[in-house]
Amino acid sequence: MQKAANNRLLWTLLSIVVLASFLVSLIQSSGGRVQVLDVKIPTQNGQWLVADLFKPRSATSDNPAPLVVVVPGFQRSKEALSNVAIELARRGIVAISIDPYAQGGSSASMSRRAATTEGYGMFAIVDYAANTSNLNYIDKSRVGATGHSAGGNAAIRGANYFGKQARERGEPSKLHSVFVSGYVLTLTDEVLKDVRSNVGMSYAYYDEGAYRNELKNGDMRRAPEALRLVNSGRTPGEPGIEEVSLGQYYGDAERRNLRVVFNERILHPFQPYVVEATANQIEYFERVFEIDSGLSSRDQVWYWKELLSLISLIAAVVLLVPMGRLLLEIPVFQSLVHPIPQALPRPQGNGRVLFWSLFAIGALIACFSYIPMAELSQKLFVAASTREQTWFFPQRMNNAVMMWAVLNGLVGFLIFWLSYRFHGKQHGVVSGMWGAKINRSELVRTFWLAFTLFVFYFLLLFTVYYVFHVDYRFLFMGVRIFRPVELLLLVVYAPFFFVFFLSSSLRVNGAMRTEGQAEWKSMLIAGIGNSLGLLLIVVVQYVTFAMTGTVYWTDGWLYVNLLFAVVPMMFVLPYFNRYFFGMTGRIYLGPMVTCLVFIMILLTNTVVYLPI
Repeated sequence: MQKAANNRLLWTLLSIVVLASFLVSLIQSSGGRVQVLDVKIPTQNGQWLVADLFKPRSATSDNPAPLVVVVPGFQRSKEALSNVAIELARRGIVAISIDPYAQGGSSASMSRRAATTEGYGMFAIVDYAANTSNLNYIDKSRVGATGHSAGGNAAIRGANYFGKQARERGEPSKLHSVFVSGYVLTLTDEVLKDVRSNVGMSYAYYDEGAYRNELKNGDMRRAPEALRLVNSGRTPGEPGIEEVSLGQYYGDAERRNLRVVFNERILHPFQPYVVEATANQIEYFERVFEIDSGLSSRDQVWYWKELLSLISLIAAVVLLVPMGRLLLEIPVFQSLVHPIPQALPRPQGNGRVLFWSLFAIGALIACFSYIPMAELSQKLFVAASTREQTWFFPQRMNNAVMMWAVLNGLVGFLIFWLSYRFHGKQHGVVSGMWGAKINRSELVRTFWLAFTLFVFYFLLLFTVYYVFHVDYRFLFMGVRIFRPVELLLLVVYAPFFFVFFLSSSLRVNGAMRTEGQAEWKSMLIAGIGNSLGLLLIVVVQYVTFAMTGTVYWTDGWLYVNLLFAVVPMMFVLPYFNRYFFGMTGRIYLGPMVTCLVFIMILLTNTVVYLPI
């Protein structure tokens, strides 16, 4: 009966992944009215760009459509702003959503300032679209660009770059219009003076990076950056404005001096994922390209894609559990199944005080060590921190997380040993309760079982991507397909991360599994303990921000933003460690599986400066 129930669960979860992915593909393609194609474009210096092309079937050589290049920001891939591409394509606009240089499937760049000097690759796309006869369904006179955060910087830099080119040649800019989201630092006179494009701008009122702005806040009504932008489109002799009317269009789209400023009340990382911000972009591009799609700007479907993708993301990772049970029935893996060791005696009196004291100490160490480890990683891995191409730990952001994981994994081992040495040993705890005993042969077979589950997980993802051209994701958290070279990165990074994963499994199953405690409660405590330290960082950051208007960690605010994706992963990790422990009676399969899967997810969602 257990075997039949496991098989039903496996097939149910597999069906959910396939069905949800199919529905996502329907939304992404507007029910077949938009072709979604994966493209790879060679660019200068042997570099290349990977992108998704959203081509409305209404765009033909007889009815050419405008083109918008969509540029995600730092740490983001082409799927991160698919909502913009989907909604523009629904309205008859061709969209190309790119993996920025050094992110996703695109190559690194020879430039250390790729967003500024190359628009993360957008300059090359615009040049290609403007000059090739292949894209005969594109109206070359109506080419635009949009981007968020560093992608917004790429957009305004593109307007500057092609504006200079247009001035020198005495012709219109190749970039008809740009939309700058979540970035105002380069809205300077030096940059704006050469812009020959319409410009829309959107900035989150509660942007965490607003401390860098001239007025140190995110209010764009009197912000010098917003005023300079609007006044840059004023005709000579026309008086400048002293306060921006948010949402008001200034200038003339035909003369390419149209300007508009939006100021949504949202945080920086979530700005692209609200209906209001997406509607503002839709209205802007329909206006500058003189399009009447017949759809309201609030008529949006992208959030259904996010919901269904979240369902497939959850189902796919839970699928590892019944698949693991199924593989353990194979003769070569059957010997890995052992009785579950006896639970630890329930702590009483001083034991409870010690448990919760160590629980709090571990969380505080995890909290206070993260930013120092991020700063130390910049000194140890100089090449990646300075955007140089390197094979030596080439992932700038993951280097910080790795340093934190190694330190806190070692701290976890130390706390576990101290608890056993000075309390558990005297109160009935024996090492056999930990499930840590294993011989070399079993350890090797446990690894191969974990690797088999890793292959199954990503083989399913690659199949889903091949058939439906979708992956698993929710907002900026995503499980992407990977390049073969990233398997080498897994070999480099995974052993260091494994220190933390194994430490977590030992603590979850060897210290938090006590007699008489409900499983759900035990796992919930473990999940909180595993993620609380990093969650405290987010809490401190945003409570300080709410009270003062400035985040607590300023220089490290991007490292804190990274935690929005890491904290959920840390919370669910103990659940998998407990489930796999229940299947084998040993602590090793869980951390091996989760380390391989979760670290590959991290590796494919961050910048990587690999040599070209």
